[in-house]
Amino acid sequence: MQVKTTPATWRNDAPLARTCSTEQAADALHIKPQTLRAALCRDGHYFGIRPVKLPNRMLAWPCEAIARLTAGEVAQ
Repeated sequence: MQVKTTPATWRNDAPLARTCSTEQAADALHIKPQTLRAALCRDGHYFGIRPVKLPNRMLAWPCEAIARLTAGEVAQ
């Protein structure tokens, strides 16, 4: 039996592609998850942060960009 592994871009433990769920990102930013979803729908980003849409239709927000935004830096 062959074990299927999740690609590194989808996992939360990938060293270069660490991502947060919408709920985790909203919690870190002290906003509601719907605020992130609404900004993404309206503008295509939230203060310059663009998530990756996963095959299961969930959003993966880059944790490093979220951390930079909470530190007051400009997201790139």
